[in-house]
Amino acid sequence: MGTPEFAVPSLQVLVAQGQHIVAVVTAPDKPQGRGRKLTGSPVKDYAEKQKLPVLQPTNLKAPEFIEELKSYQADLQIVVAFRMLPEVVWNMPPLGTFNLHASLLPQYRGAAPIHWAIINGEKETGLTTFFLKHEIDTGAIIFQEREPISATDCVGDLYERLMKKGAQLVLKTVEAIAVGDYPQIAQEEVNDVKSAPKIFKETCEIDWAQPAQQVYDFIRGLSPFPAAWTTIDGKLFKIYKSEILDSKKVKGYETDQETYLHMETADYDLAIKDLQLQGKKRMDIVSFLRGNKV
Repeated sequence: MGTPEFAVPSLQVLVAQGQHIVAVVTAPDKPQGRGRKLTGSPVKDYAEKQKLPVLQPTNLKAPEFIEELKSYQADLQIVVAFRMLPEVVWNMPPLGTFNLHASLLPQYRGAAPIHWAIINGEKETGLTTFFLKHEIDTGAIIFQEREPISATDCVGDLYERLMKKGAQLVLKTVEAIAVGDYPQIAQEEVNDVKSAPKIFKETCEIDWAQPAQQVYDFIRGLSPFPAAWTTIDGKLFKIYKSEILDSKKVKGYETDQETYLHMETADYDLAIKDLQLQGKKRMDIVSFLRGNKV
């Protein structure tokens, strides 16, 4: 069960290792692009190439979907980047349903764990496989794998590494469950659990009144998707890359109109390195200033 690109390598590795996938469940097709043409998910595209049965329920509680799912008689269900499942679904297979989550649970429960780990300036995150239960992201942990976060990592960098590493963790988990030799560790109750709520466009606006390090982490924690944004002279810009400068000399912003655009924060200045004016292409700052005045 999965929908976006992040879920595809997990399915690929299971197919490559000869695991018997009886069916794939993914989101319904959605309109994409200017023509609003109905397009299948990345998981659907791969599954169809492998000639695997694909289910695309709009309602996970619909009796016809439940009956169809039962007919496949799956021993185990695997969830990677999918929707919340009702109990009638996750409790169906005899060996249970496990999920791959892109954090070291119980930290960063929620929809956007990769983004929030970087936004919060973490030096390390990881992956967890765990059995589903009623409360979201709280079930018994099967396996965990750690992954360092460098000071220059953006979401795109970390996403790629966790996507590939996650596929191997899914395979390890399936193989362990198949032979009945796997841990089930209750998640610790920790006081300072950090959450990873869904990210919306309005929460992606940069607050320049924060210290430079926080702004820097916020920008890379939203790059390249959905992207932090700000307005300059009434125009909306997405900001993808920045650099902290060891000075504080500008008020608001300063540019030579050729090579740099520096922004004021609560302490140090921040150089904008990569940006996109609304309606235009993403560019490095020199290319942007060559054709645009700020």
